[in-house]
Amino acid sequence: MKYTPWPKRDSVKNYFQLPNEIFLLGLSPGALTVYSYLLCCENRSTYQCWPSYKTIGKAVRISANTVRKYVCELEEQQLISTESMTVTARDGLKRNGNLLYTIRLIQLALDQFYEQQLARMDTTAERQRVAKSLALHSDSAHSA
Repeated sequence: MKYTPWPKRDSVKNYFQLPNEIFLLGLSPGALTVYSYLLCCENRSTYQCWPSYKTIGKAVRISANTVRKYVCELEEQQLISTESMTVTARDGLKRNGNLLYTIRLIQLALDQFYEQQLARMDTTAERQRVAKSLALHSDSAHSA
C-alpha cells in the first residue's frame, strides 16, 4: 500500500461551507461557533436540523444556557429561525422536543445588517446637524 501524506479529500463528504459574508455581520465568536455547528448538522436539501442545546454545547464545549444565548443572537441577526417541536412518548403523552432550526439565506441577514447600518448613519448625521444648528444658534445669541 502506497503512503500518501495528504489523503484525497471528498469535496462533499465531511465538509460544509461557511459563507464568506458571515464575517461582515459582527457576530460574537460564540454565535459564529453555534452557527457553524448548525451548518454542519443541517440537512442539505431542507436546510433544517434539530440538535438539542445540550448536544450543541457538548460539541462546541459551552453550556446549554450559553448555547441558548447564541441561538437568540443568530435569530436576531435573521441567520436562523427556530420552531418548537413536540414528541409523543411511549405512554402517549406529548412532550417538548428539541427546536427545529432552519438555516436562512445569508442575504436576508445581510440586508437587515445594511439597513441597520444606514439607520445608524442617518441618526448620526441628524445628531451632527442638530448639534451644529445649536452651536450656531448659541453663538449668535452670545454675540447679540
